[in-house]
Amino acid sequence: MENKKDTKIEDKKSNLILDSRKRLSLTGVIEVFSFNEENIALNTSMGVLNIKGKNLKMNKLDVQNGEVAIIGTIDSFVYSTSDAKQVNKESIIKRLFK
Repeated sequence: MENKKDTKIEDKKSNLILDSRKRLSLTGVIEVFSFNEENIALNTSMGVLNIKGKNLKMNKLDVQNGEVAIIGTIDSFVYSTSDAKQVNKESIIKRLFK
């Protein structure tokens, strides 16, 4: 019988490297919820990560290995433990009332 090790979300390491507020490298990314030039929402092994800035672009996206590289002017990034569904609802509501 094969003995397989299941990789749990909690077992994945997560690294965040910010270089001069112009390049953000992430590991431990599970899913990309949404992205545009001003806001990127990601599900990571450490929780939901919201990145805000200007002219944001995903330079590298490898969700299978959990790696993402973002370029642009990064103004802020915030982790939260909120549910992914709640993040999507908030952005839809914000879009409706603009």
